[in-house]
Amino acid sequence: MITYEELNTQNDHITELSNVLTALLSDRTMCDNKTCCGLFHNYMDLVKQHIDLVDKHLTGKLLSHDDVETRNTVKNFMSGSQEIRRITVRYTKDWCPNMKAESLAVVNHERFYEDTEKMFDLILQRIQDETEKLYPLIRKLSGNMEHAA
Repeated sequence: MITYEELNTQNDHITELSNVLTALLSDRTMCDNKTCCGLFHNYMDLVKQHIDLVDKHLTGKLLSHDDVETRNTVKNFMSGSQEIRRITVRYTKDWCPNMKAESLAVVNHERFYEDTEKMFDLILQRIQDETEKLYPLIRKLSGNMEHAA
């Protein structure tokens, strides 16, 4: 069973890491820092795990719901998940070709930081949409205020 508290804790952790990494990665010298790179790799793993969890346990079950509006909302979330996966794969290919390395492949810091901010913004918007749209929808449909799945 997945609780809303667990989902919100994951979202809070991802948001905190986004904020910390935004500040750290704005400084070019931090991009080669082992601690910063460790945080970044942790962030990428957390985002992937969270999206997979939401898709597998929350949205997947609602695809067959009778209500068309519910199905459309779920399809939008699943489409958003695919977009986030596509962007993070491209981002990783461009800036983190070796995810086990202790540095990022930053040649053009300005472009790197711009791409990073766009990715963080997309993920933070997704978190906000989950909190404001998806979780309330699931609560309404299930009647369970504690467990999401």
